[in-house]
Amino acid sequence: MNSSLDSSAHLDTNNVLASSWYMVVLCMVAYVFSFIDRQILALLVEHIRADFDLNDTQFSLIHGFSFALFYALMGLPIARMADTRSRPAIIAIGVAVWSAATMVCGLAKNFWHLFFARMGVGVGEAALSPAAYSMITDAFPKSRLGLALGIYSMGSFFGAGIAFMVGGVAIEWVVSSIGTITIPVIGEIKPWQMTFFIVGAPGLLLAALFQLTVRDPARKGVEEGHSGYSLAEVGAYMRLNWQTFLSLNLGFGLLSMVLFALLSWSPAFLLRNFELATREVGLYLGSIVLVCNALGVLASGCLTDFWSRRGHTDAAMKSGMTGGIGALLPALAFPFMPGLDSTIAVLAVAFFFASFPLATSAAALQIAAPNRMRAQVTAVFFLFLNLFGITGGATLVALCTDYLFREENLVGYSMALVAGIGAVLAVVVTACGCKYYRATARQVSNVPPMNRTPLAEAGMT
Repeated sequence: MNSSLDSSAHLDTNNVLASSWYMVVLCMVAYVFSFIDRQILALLVEHIRADFDLNDTQFSLIHGFSFALFYALMGLPIARMADTRSRPAIIAIGVAVWSAATMVCGLAKNFWHLFFARMGVGVGEAALSPAAYSMITDAFPKSRLGLALGIYSMGSFFGAGIAFMVGGVAIEWVVSSIGTITIPVIGEIKPWQMTFFIVGAPGLLLAALFQLTVRDPARKGVEEGHSGYSLAEVGAYMRLNWQTFLSLNLGFGLLSMVLFALLSWSPAFLLRNFELATREVGLYLGSIVLVCNALGVLASGCLTDFWSRRGHTDAAMKSGMTGGIGALLPALAFPFMPGLDSTIAVLAVAFFFASFPLATSAAALQIAAPNRMRAQVTAVFFLFLNLFGITGGATLVALCTDYLFREENLVGYSMALVAGIGAVLAVVVTACGCKYYRATARQVSNVPPMNRTPLAEAGMT
C-alpha cells in the first residue's frame, strides 16, 4: 500500500517538474521572439538611416528610447496585474501586442511612424519578464532558481543571435528575390520593411500556444485571500530597503548598459569598418551571441547556484560583479584590434561576460522581494534597465559618435568608452551594496510561514 502511494507521489512530482520545465522553455521561446523583434532593428541600421536620412543619435532614439519609454511606463501597471492575476494570460496578450507592433514597423514611412510603432513593441514586451520571473520563482526551489532563470534568460541571446543570423540572410533574400513591392492602399514596401513582417508574424501563433498550454503555478508563501501589494506598499518596502534596491537597480542597470552598448552598435561597427555584407555581419554576430552570450547567461546562473548552495546570500550580486569585471578589458580593447578575426575574438569574450547580469539580476530580485510584489519590484528594475541599459547603451554611444568623435567609423571607440565606464561604475555600486542585500534577503527568508501577513512578509512591522 505504501509502495503504491510512494509511486503515485513520485509520478505527481515528476509531472509537476515536467510542467515547470515546459513553462520555462516556453517562456524562453517567448523571450527569443521578443529579442528577435527588438534586435532586428540593429541589423537594419544602415538601410533605415539611408531611407529616412537619420544620424546615429536619431536612430538610437528609435532603437532605444522609443522602445524603452513605454516599456518602462507600462511595466508597473502590468506588473501589478502579474502579482494578482493570471500570469500566462498576461504574457500571451503581451506577445500578441509586440508581434503586431513589430509588423506595424514594416509600414513606417518616416521617423515618427517608426518611433511610435516601436513604442508598441515596448508596451507588449513589458508584460513578459516580470510575469515570467514571478512564475519561475514559484515553480522552483532556491537551489535550482539560478539555473531555471538562466535558461529563461538564454532566450534573449538566442533571439538576438537569430535576429542577426536569420535577419541578415532574410534581408539579402528579400532584396534579391522580392525587392521593393507595392501594396494597394499601403503603398511601397521596401526590403527592410518586409523584414519586420517576416519576424513579427510567428509571435501571434506563440501567443495562442502560451494561453492554451501554460498553467499558472501556485504562489508560494502568501496568505489565502491576500490580493497583493499596492504600489504604495511596494514603494514603502523599497524605501525601507533603499540601499539594497539602489545597488540592485543602479548596479545591474549599469551592467546592462555595457551589454546594450555592445549589442546595439556592433552591426554598425562591423559594417562601417570592414568590407562585409549585411548577411556576413549577421552570421558573425549571430554566432557570437548564440554561443558566447547564451553560455555566459548559463554560466552566471550556475555560478549563482554554486555560491548559493555554499551559503552566500549575495550569490547573485557576486555573479553580476564577476560579469562586470570580466567584460571590462575586452570591451575596451576590441576597436584597437589589428584585423577582423582578432576583433571578433575579443568581442566574443566581451559578450560572454556582458551577458552575466541577465540571469543574476533576475535571481537577486526574486530573493529580495516578497512573493506578491516580485513582479512590481521587477518592473521598477526594468525602469532602471531601460534608462541605463537600452536607452543609455544605445543613445550614449550615438552621442559620443556624433558629437565627441564626429566620425561614424569611430563608433567602436564610442562603444568602448560607454561600456568601460559602465563596467567600472557597476562593479563599484554592486560591491558596496552586497552587505545591504544580504540583510534584506535574510529578512525575507526568515519570516515564518505562520507569521506571513502582508506587512510582516514585506518587513514593515
